[in-house]
Amino acid sequence: MSIFDNSDTSKAQETRRTARILEIIQLIAIKPRQFRAADLGNRFEVSTRMIKKDFEVIRHGLLLDLSSSPDGYYFEHTPHLPALAYTFTEALALLQAAQVARRISGIDSAELAAAVARLEALFPIEFQAFLHTSVEPAQKTAQREHRQQMLRLLNRALLEGRKLEIVYETASRDGAISSRIVHPYHVMPYVRSWQLIAYCEKRQDILMFKVDRIHKAILLGTTFEMDENFDPESYIGNVWGVIRGEGLVAEEIVLLFEADAGRWVAEEFWHNSQRVEKFDDGRVIFRLTIPVTSEFVNWLLYYGSRVEVLEPQHLREKVGEEHTAASLRYR
Repeated sequence: MSIFDNSDTSKAQETRRTARILEIIQLIAIKPRQFRAADLGNRFEVSTRMIKKDFEVIRHGLLLDLSSSPDGYYFEHTPHLPALAYTFTEALALLQAAQVARRISGIDSAELAAAVARLEALFPIEFQAFLHTSVEPAQKTAQREHRQQMLRLLNRALLEGRKLEIVYETASRDGAISSRIVHPYHVMPYVRSWQLIAYCEKRQDILMFKVDRIHKAILLGTTFEMDENFDPESYIGNVWGVIRGEGLVAEEIVLLFEADAGRWVAEEFWHNSQRVEKFDDGRVIFRLTIPVTSEFVNWLLYYGSRVEVLEPQHLREKVGEEHTAASLRYR
């Protein structure tokens, strides 16, 4: 019997949702307090509301103690499984399935690699070389048109500590395209795309690359050592989203949201500095301290007349100018 509450859900939709829920469980179990509902929604390209419905399945259908904190979700405890014994043919079949699974986007992980290694260790030493060549070689190149292949390749390079040669299209300089060698440090989802943080040998600096602008990537045989002081959160800094806002100073921002938008904004964790004040009529005062970037301005424009910038004055004027320019197009 299905654990989902929608009997009209098609088999294909239910299968995709089941796979998503299992991956959510794995992500939260591996990295507790690091994923919020909005983060998972961006990662799987579904709404936050759908992620929260998945949480209900995890809690009430699978009976896992899922809890939340300002930093993200975590399990109070996870079940301990008993040790299993396999026959020779069962272990061989399971190993082959696991090897194939490592080529599927969203499944390849350090945990699966460890499981495969433990399964391989069950077999006599004469089998080792044969088992390593029993599946087709992992991909070493990826094209922009195939995002999932690109993500698999980036994650493989990250896990194996190997350099990549990428052909990248910049957002500036009229979309100039160049080839460069990078050392992958971190892959992260953001909105409906993904970002690669990597050391660029050409620029001799750690840069952020939008995955969808990588035209081609080739996995190289050379390895690299990641800077031991590198931390993704410190690299991005105290900003809104992923645009770093270098040279900009953080300042106090005060926003007034109308009830319909304020209800949604108030229930999400957007930034470490956010403070929320709710009025009886449903309106919300939203305060935070960040540098004002174009990314944040675009977020404000999304809410249209449902948000008013109270402070700072220059941001209020900027948003007003954008709305005025937009309204002129419809006159």
